[in-house]
Amino acid sequence: MSTVLAVIPARGGSKGVPGKNLAPVGDAPLITRAVRECRAARLLTSVVVSTDDPGIAAAAHAAGAEVIERPTAISNDTATSEAAVLHAMGVYEERHGVTVDVVLLVQCTSPFLTREELDGVAAAVLDGADSALTVAPFHGYVWRDAGANGGHGVNHDKAYRPRRQDRPQDLLETGAAYAMRAAGFREERHRFFGRTELVRTDPARVLEVDDPHDLARARALAPLLDGGKAALPAAPFPDYLPTRADIDAVVLDFDGTQTDDRVLVDSEGRELVAVHRGDGLGIAALRRAGLPLLILSTEENPVVAARARKLRIPVLHGIDRKDLALKQWCEEQGIAPERVLYAGNDVNDLPCFDLVGWPVAVASAHDVVRGAARAVTSAPGGAGAIREIASWILGKELTAS
Repeated sequence: MSTVLAVIPARGGSKGVPGKNLAPVGDAPLITRAVRECRAARLLTSVVVSTDDPGIAAAAHAAGAEVIERPTAISNDTATSEAAVLHAMGVYEERHGVTVDVVLLVQCTSPFLTREELDGVAAAVLDGADSALTVAPFHGYVWRDAGANGGHGVNHDKAYRPRRQDRPQDLLETGAAYAMRAAGFREERHRFFGRTELVRTDPARVLEVDDPHDLARARALAPLLDGGKAALPAAPFPDYLPTRADIDAVVLDFDGTQTDDRVLVDSEGRELVAVHRGDGLGIAALRRAGLPLLILSTEENPVVAARARKLRIPVLHGIDRKDLALKQWCEEQGIAPERVLYAGNDVNDLPCFDLVGWPVAVASAHDVVRGAARAVTSAPGGAGAIREIASWILGKELTAS
């Protein structure tokens, strides 16, 4: 079977509409709507979101997309969508050990994109075209201001005004979806090459969100155009729990994951937290099993360091960018991030969730965090959640210990 990859470029910065890609339209943010349609398309193998923004990454992950971190060099205002797609395609191929046959560029700023349109452009390339795009019938007269010479017709002779049915059919590029033969796209480095197939779509659904007025129109039209379309469930992962065969390392958040997120402060300002003895037992069993372990915490607190010493595992605390610290630790340990289980509970854990292969939320985690997790414990943080994770990984080995 051919590998058909959809890439959704979604930068965090937007001058026209701040936070545009996370702006809600209808029942979901723009990025979620695009991922949802890609997942529903029959011909697409996978969907990835290329972004430099943790919030977009979290929303995309929760909707079922694989997330690829976009380098700073191609995340500025002058970077092209083609550069993002080429980068994401390369990372996806290396990550999964496959060769992409057809790649789609999907714009989440087209809120009324449909799965049928995605299948249409993909099918055009699979059937022999080199590239394809979505277009819509267009009957308008286009004018261009020539300054001192006044206006002149672009798609018509201003001295001749034929009836619409007597004019050639013009087609408007919708900006929603493009498909390219991957090898040709890599060679040509632009989205239109070779034989380009035009996939006609419903002009009533053509809208690109570039400014606040576009966003207001999209929100007004959503109740009419969405038509009660059923959303796909947001579970992008296989329905099983990790075992020792899936995991090469375990990284744990502290507050709210190994504790119940409460802090007791005495009259001298010293902080106390409650931990679970079962979690200590589970961590000891993981350590005996030879799994590298790490506590990674935003808080710089003697309590965190003391607990790590008690458990005899390393700790990094007082960390602002936990994802960067985690990436560096993986490199130093020679561990592939996709073989790491990371357990967390709050939104500052989401960048780490996007980095690892097994993001796990404790039962008491924030709703967004549970939605982005690959597995969720039945126990809350500080109530044996880590012991539960250890039982997934070690099974009978933990029971025997």
